[in-house]
Amino acid sequence: MKRILGRTWIIYMFVIAFIIGLILLTFRTVTQASDWVDKPYNGHIAGESGLMRSGKILDRNGKVLAKTVDGKRKYNKDEDVRKALLHVVGDDTLSISTAVLSRYRADLSGYNFIWGIDLPKSFRKGGDITLTVDAETCKAAYNALKDYDSGACVIYNYRTGEVICDTCTKTYDPAHPPKITKENEDEYKDVYYDKVLSFTYTPGSIFKIVTTVAAIENIPGVETETWNCQGSHDFGGNTIDCAEGEAHGTITLKEAFAHSCNYVFADLAVRLGQDKMNETAEKMGINTSFDINGIMTESGHFDVSGTDEHLLALSGIGQYDTKVNPMQMSILASSIANGGTPIQPYIVDGNPGDMLKGFGFTKKGTKGNSLISSSTAEKLREYMLFAADKADYSYKNYGWSVDGLTLCAKSGTGEIDTDGDGYANETDGWMVGFCADEDCPLAFACVVHGSSQYGMSTAGSVVRQALEQAKKVYK
Repeated sequence: MKRILGRTWIIYMFVIAFIIGLILLTFRTVTQASDWVDKPYNGHIAGESGLMRSGKILDRNGKVLAKTVDGKRKYNKDEDVRKALLHVVGDDTLSISTAVLSRYRADLSGYNFIWGIDLPKSFRKGGDITLTVDAETCKAAYNALKDYDSGACVIYNYRTGEVICDTCTKTYDPAHPPKITKENEDEYKDVYYDKVLSFTYTPGSIFKIVTTVAAIENIPGVETETWNCQGSHDFGGNTIDCAEGEAHGTITLKEAFAHSCNYVFADLAVRLGQDKMNETAEKMGINTSFDINGIMTESGHFDVSGTDEHLLALSGIGQYDTKVNPMQMSILASSIANGGTPIQPYIVDGNPGDMLKGFGFTKKGTKGNSLISSSTAEKLREYMLFAADKADYSYKNYGWSVDGLTLCAKSGTGEIDTDGDGYANETDGWMVGFCADEDCPLAFACVVHGSSQYGMSTAGSVVRQALEQAKKVYK
């Protein structure tokens, strides 16, 4: 009898497991079938009956970025627009995995759960996809970026989450995809990556935003302290210089932020110690990957566990082995503009063919996790406005401004030693910040790799030209 009961319970367990599995399979089939259709290894959508009869991809103003004509994909008539939006739109090769043509093939084809792609065109739901980007803003950023080795620029609305600009170099014309061989592979190195989402760079002085937060929240009275900067200072037996050896003299934290004084922020990192620096960087999302329409950004890196005084000091100014991602830094800027809590960026207005969209389950401009306290965010807003616009030595006084916009920002120049000889031979130039104007709520991050100039001159120039165009979206 006991043996029969034991076997009965085993059968019950198998039946219950089968029912649970069937329910899970049915749910996933109904709600996630289009995800399978979009997979690169599924050739049906990419074939003549799929991608070649797909709908249009449009920018926020209805400008056609890609469409099908006589069974062939055609792209925008403007070559600069095509190149600027290559990594967002994609091309026929489907080599850019994060692009719309790769990720939304099911929706572009009018895929239906019941009928697949065989439903008559007049009955298909969707087919066209409208993006949040402004083609002219992306073009302006691309034209400012294209003279550098590589770089990336992102601008998004920190109130709604709409990405206005996502462009990067290196790039190519999707209307004429190159054939990459061993002979030309260096020319096209990393060309298939959207560097806004999928790359990290050395932050340099933009990381002083993080060090400032750590200091304000962990060192009582730090805002009223003063330092005496002599231009060059010893940390753990090694020298850290301010830019071009400039001696800033007696200086407060707010002034040090605007001057980008290396001594002050190296000193703060040492005083804060490994645990507080790690804790703050973690809370502010430096080691976090963010979800952008189902695409996970490359996470940054910060960990000073076990470092000596000199390396800890370097971490405070965005050196050592610290890395950050452009989209990640724009989200951080959004959190400062929004009182500590960012709005998550998005570039596609939901998934047009997603059955769950009808029930309101979309990822459109949702709030992210709080990255800093509201009081600290207000202080950073003040510091970034001072650095960009109000100080006697502000970026504005060096020609960095956009008519009609109030800019809050921090520039930086990450130094990279690729040869391992202790000397920087490459740089990552940065500009990160936001517009404080309620009628033009834009957060931005830009990085330029490979220039010998400072970030304000390189990335700052790209941002300025992109914002001149982006403001037309709102003003």
